[in-house]
Amino acid sequence: MGRHFQIVLMVGWLMAAGFVHAAELSYQPKQCFMCERWNKPMAPFQIACNTYYVGPAGLSSILITSDAGHILIDGGLPQSAAVIDANIKKLGFETSDVRLIVSSHSHFDHVGGLAKLQQLSQAQIAVSPASAEALISGGPTEDDPQFAFGRRANSFPAAQDVLIIDDKQELRVGRLRITAHFTPGHTAGGTSWSWQSCESGRCFNMVYADSLSSVSAPEFRYTDAANRRVSVNTFMHSIDVVRNLPCDILLSPHPGYFDMQGKLARREQNLDLDVFVDSEACRRYADKATVQLEQRIAQEKNIN
Repeated sequence: MGRHFQIVLMVGWLMAAGFVHAAELSYQPKQCFMCERWNKPMAPFQIACNTYYVGPAGLSSILITSDAGHILIDGGLPQSAAVIDANIKKLGFETSDVRLIVSSHSHFDHVGGLAKLQQLSQAQIAVSPASAEALISGGPTEDDPQFAFGRRANSFPAAQDVLIIDDKQELRVGRLRITAHFTPGHTAGGTSWSWQSCESGRCFNMVYADSLSSVSAPEFRYTDAANRRVSVNTFMHSIDVVRNLPCDILLSPHPGYFDMQGKLARREQNLDLDVFVDSEACRRYADKATVQLEQRIAQEKNIN
């Protein structure tokens, strides 16, 4: 609890000192090379049972529903909030019934819409301590691998009512249960999420695995011991966490990571109605991340 209290004090100091600028508290569309393509609207759809995809075409946002309220994972870009809100309503649900919002990692393309979605729903945002630092300040923490791209490139609308959670903490909304698994590496506060979706006596172990890619600003080094919250050891541990989760259906912040469009095409052709079910998906996702990280480590050693 002491660390959490210190974060709250630090955030209060930042806001009082004017570090959270008015521009970051607004909901202006984010401009970036991929933003327009990422935010292309698409029809929402049921993944399995009470789990639905409600994001734009290039940035995942997942809705888990119940009669007592809903859980939303990730919010895309600032301009994605309108897409997500519309998609929730297209499915016959109400954004105002979202009670809890959680996130994978605090980069502008996944948390940019959270502040607006929280405003629309009055939901509680719940994230890891490092993600809370980023969310409330409106930009990544200094130990984020992409921090050196700069404030202008990295900033997003700041959230102002954030619950700090613990690793492996279970969060509840009515009968819904979702568990946080801290998986730092892509960012210091990276978090993967697991839950069960059930219908007609059939249940699936769902995993929303955080990005496990080692994309960074050019000068960042995972092999630098000074980056204690984001290091080779923490990243390897995070990959193992994802590898070992009970996993019938894998989802992730970028839909390309779980071949969403390919799976939808097969489903629409009636080739495989259970196309998202793949008990080996988390293991393959982790294995691929391991290879990529090992390649990154080798590159850093050659540079040094």
